[in-house]
Amino acid sequence: MFSGSIPALVTPFKNGVVDETAFRRLVDWQIEEGSSALVPCGTTGEAPTLSNDEQHRLFAITVEQANGRVPVIAGCGSNDTQTALWHMQEARAVGAQAALMVAPYYNRPSQAGLLAHFSYLAERVDLPIVLYNVPGRTVTDIKPETVIELARRFPDRIVGIKDASGDMTRLTAHRLALGAGFAQICGNDDMALQYNAGGGTGCISVTANIAPKLCAEFQAASLAGDLAKARELNEKLFKLHQALFTDASPGPLKYAMARVLGWIGDEVRLPLVACSAESRAAVDAGLALAGLT
Repeated sequence: MFSGSIPALVTPFKNGVVDETAFRRLVDWQIEEGSSALVPCGTTGEAPTLSNDEQHRLFAITVEQANGRVPVIAGCGSNDTQTALWHMQEARAVGAQAALMVAPYYNRPSQAGLLAHFSYLAERVDLPIVLYNVPGRTVTDIKPETVIELARRFPDRIVGIKDASGDMTRLTAHRLALGAGFAQICGNDDMALQYNAGGGTGCISVTANIAPKLCAEFQAASLAGDLAKARELNEKLFKLHQALFTDASPGPLKYAMARVLGWIGDEVRLPLVACSAESRAAVDAGLALAGLT
């Protein structure tokens, strides 16, 4: 259902307020540069610092600005099941094509709790769900057996996973149980080449915010089996992939976007702060290698 280069969009801020003009411009630019879908209000969009009203407004803006050109996968996850349900209802109401649902964080549910949480949501909102497993941030890990059970229970609802666990063996486990129709989307830019080779369908990307054309070209080559071109593009982007995580994300990314684009500033919301001088130097080097400066 979902494939290719899918940016997890930043949320531009200006003097503490969401910069809707810049966000609309970002949506247009991403589509023009070849991104195949859009994710507002994910981790890179600083979703934990957004109010509910801001989050739902960003869903609506993304759908409106995309205007059917690419799918919108709205970041709806929460560690409170009822809040996640509300976000999904709002995303469906404005016309999003799917919901990205992170594993509940902080309260650390068991696998039985995860089954109950995602089942509750799948039963109540007519909207496809892409699971989001990022145990490095949430502590909670959606185990393969849980993913498989959910997809079997709700084949029309649980349609894929964004996997940022770093465990490549899960690709094969999921494919053997669920087949190629279950979308397996990489959550780590620097692992996307290997992930696609193992049967992945694309990447929900941080780097695509600043390098959408290169990321789209990389995904196209990788998914077409053009290993030589995919490897060349991966190596061109690799230092930038890594540089964008040399400080708390999306600080380094917003620095890169402010430097290269100009129409998105580097402002982040507390508890995040501007990235360090060392991080800026790493980003500068990554941008240069990618040919973006």
